[in-house]
Parts: sequence; C-alpha cells; structure tokens
Amino acid sequence: MQFLKTLMWVVLAAAIILFASANWDRLATIALWGGLQVDVKLPALVILAFLLGFVPTLLVYRARLWALKRRYENQGQVRVANAPGRPVRGTPPEAEPPAS
Repeated sequence: MQFLKTLMWVVLAAAIILFASANWDRLATIALWGGLQVDVKLPALVILAFLLGFVPTLLVYRARLWALKRRYENQGQVRVANAPGRPVRGTPPEAEPPAS
C-alpha cells in the first residue's frame, strides 16, 4: 500500500513539473480591488489554487481521523458502573431437614 501511495505522489509531481515547464512563459492577469491588476505565471496560479483547495480538506481529514482514533482507543477503557461484580463467597445456605 505504501508503494502505491508513493507512486501516486511521484506521478502527481511529474505531472506538475511537466505542466509548469510547458506553460511557464504564459501569464495570467488577476484583477484585484481598486483597479489593481497582477500578472502571475500560470503554473504558479494553478498550484496555488490546488493548494487552497487541498490543504483545508487534508486538515479536516486528519483532524477527524485523529478524533476517531482517540474515541476508538477510549472504548476499550470504559467501565460500566452497574456491571455485575464477583459473587460473594460466604457460608452456603443451610439445607432444610427432609420432611417426614
């Protein structure tokens, strides 16, 4: 499984590098407030947009996974207050004499 995860990251990195090298000379103009405009290289804009969507999702996923692991680990440690205890060893009840 670790191999597949590593392979996926390598393929993603290679795709990003190929996209960036093919489109590095293109500029994208972003209109800001007050008539300001910014020229940004297209690969940088695409990578930034990807990270803006991916990082918060990754953080939420990791936080939920952490909370579920904590909840699962605490399940084994729960003790029930009204669970039956050990039977008390005392004197056995006296037998009644047989009826004649």
